[in-house]
Formats: sequence, structure tokens, C-alpha cells
Amino acid sequence: MAKPITVNDGDFATSVLGADAPVIVDFWAPWCGPCRAIAPMVDDLATEYDGRVTFAKLNADDNPRTMSSYGVMGIPTLIAFKGGKEVARLVGLRPKPALKQMVEGTLVG
Repeated sequence: MAKPITVNDGDFATSVLGADAPVIVDFWAPWCGPCRAIAPMVDDLATEYDGRVTFAKLNADDNPRTMSSYGVMGIPTLIAFKGGKEVARLVGLRPKPALKQMVEGTLVG
């Protein structure tokens, strides 16, 4: 069962922007209720898309540089990266079908 990787300000460029496969980054914080609610969906999608898409989690409280670089103002925020570029973004708690649509769009786009 695949799990999201943990990324931070120090390894974001290598782990996310330099990745061969698309990466979906979940910007979250431990105190954020909606972040905790979306986490099991992200875990499920990480397993479902294992080998095709990498899922990553970035703690918003501990990584202000990356948060600022991508203009993340609210959490949870999921950003899809492909070829080192942002290709999609979802802000706030969304149902699993919306997350899956984002992943599918990233694979096709």
C-alpha cells in the first residue's frame, strides 16, 4: 500500500519539481480539521495511483518558504505538479471524486 511521501522546504525542488512522474502535494497542518478529513482520501488515491502519480504532504506550519512561493493562503490545498510546473490546484475540503478528477486530469494533461 503506497503512502504519501513527506516533503519540506529543503527537498521540495528535488522531490516534487524534479520528479519524473506527476506529483500531487497536500499542503496541510496537524491542527486543521478539514486537512485531517481529506487525509484518508489522499492515502486511498496514493494507493490507487501507485506507480503513476506520487502523492506528497507538506506541513504548512513548518515550511513557510514553499507556502509563500506557491501563494498558498488556505489549507488544505492540493497542487498538482507535472514536469516541474503547477498544472492544477484545489483549495479546501473536497469530495473524493473531485480529487480523483484532478489526478486524472494531471495524467492526461
